[in-house]
Amino acid sequence: MGLALLSQTADQGRQVESDQSATELSDIVVQGRRIDQRVSGFIDEVIAAPSGRGPARWRDSICVGVANIRGEAAQYVVDRVSQVALEVGLEIGEPGCRPNILIIGSADGAGMARGLVEARPRVFWPGGSGMNRSRAALEAFQSGDAPVRWWHISVPVDAQTGTRAVRMPGDDEPIRIERTTSGRLRTTIRNDLNRVIIILDVAKTDGMNFRQIADYAAMVAFSQVDPDADTSGYDSVLGLFSHSSSVEGLTDWDMVYLKALYAAELNQGSAIQQTGEVRGLMARERKRAAGAPETED
Repeated sequence: MGLALLSQTADQGRQVESDQSATELSDIVVQGRRIDQRVSGFIDEVIAAPSGRGPARWRDSICVGVANIRGEAAQYVVDRVSQVALEVGLEIGEPGCRPNILIIGSADGAGMARGLVEARPRVFWPGGSGMNRSRAALEAFQSGDAPVRWWHISVPVDAQTGTRAVRMPGDDEPIRIERTTSGRLRTTIRNDLNRVIIILDVAKTDGMNFRQIADYAAMVAFSQVDPDADTSGYDSVLGLFSHSSSVEGLTDWDMVYLKALYAAELNQGSAIQQTGEVRGLMARERKRAAGAPETED
C-alpha cells in the first residue's frame, strides 16, 4: 500500500514537472510577445523625426555646452551627458570645442525659448527639407509649461560622401548624391543630428538631483524624443516629471533603446523600415535579457 502510494506520488510528480515545463515554455513565448508589444509601444510614442525622415543620430563626436548653470552643477551635467555619449559609442570633442548640444538653464523656459527663436530664427528653422519638425512643433517649443523643452536640427546627408543632401536657402549649385546602391529597398541618404538646444526651467526642476536632470537631458539629446510622448507605462527617465515616477536617472530600458538606435543599420528605403530596425534590435536585447526566444514560430 505504501509502495503503491509512493509510486503514484512519483508519477504525479513527473506529470507535474512535465506540466510545469510546458507552462514555462508557454510563459516564455507569451513574455516574448509582450516584450515585442511594449517595445513597439515605446518607440511609437517616443521617436519624433521630421516628416518623411527616419530617426537621426549623432554621427561622430559631440560637444556639450551649458549656459546659465553654475559651478558644480554645470560641470556635472557636461560630464554626465558626455559619459552617456561614450556608452552609446560616440566620441567627445576636445576642450574648447564648439557645442552642438547646448543645455540652458532659465527661470522662464517659455520666455527663453521665444527669445532665442526671435533672435536666431535660422538656428531653429534652417530652411532645408527634413531638417526639423513642423511649425506647430516649433510653436509648442516656445509655449507651454514643460519643465524641460528641446529642439533638434538634423541634416540629411549623402552616406558615401558626408555632404549635405538637401538644398538650403541661397544654394546655387545642385545637390549631387552618390548612388551606389540599387533598387528602392536601400537608401544612400542618412539623417545626422546637427544640434540640439535643451532648456531647463529651473523652478520646475526644483527637487530633482543633478543625476536625474543630466540623464533626462542626455535622453533627449541623443534621440529625437516627442515632447508629447506618454511614457507613463514604461520604466524610463522620460517619466521623471510624472507625479507617480520615482526614476533616479537613465534606466536599463532607456540604455537598451539608445544603444539600439546607435547600433541599427539605418539604410532601409523608408522611415518606417528604419524605425522598425531600431525596434527589432531593442526587442531582441530585451528578450535576451529576459531569457525569452528572439523569434517565434
